[in-house]
Amino acid sequence: MKLIQRIGYYLGGFSIGLIILTFFLSGKKTSCAYGPEARVLKNINSKPLEFSPSVLMKLDSISIRNLLKKGSINFSKSSPRETPCGIYLVDGELNDTMVEITVKNCDSLVKVIDVVK
Repeated sequence: MKLIQRIGYYLGGFSIGLIILTFFLSGKKTSCAYGPEARVLKNINSKPLEFSPSVLMKLDSISIRNLLKKGSINFSKSSPRETPCGIYLVDGELNDTMVEITVKNCDSLVKVIDVVK
């Protein structure tokens, strides 16, 4: 078998495999959360949120949820190993203004403690 034929068979099989994977994974909500920041944000967004009254006076809940999905975690100002709930500081931009959200991440609930513009 010549080298050109081997390459043709390889590329044919590889393309068929990609098409099959596309059909199997198209309807599923798959994600690749390998970094520490992505894992923490995924964990925070998978739990129900509880807002303190002072937070809702500063921002609405939709803006807070959007910041929690697209923000970045400032690990230097966070305390992830506190018991029973770790405290994280999430930085994000809202209407060209930097906003910091302080979040208490418990086992079954996420409490939004403070918002600083």
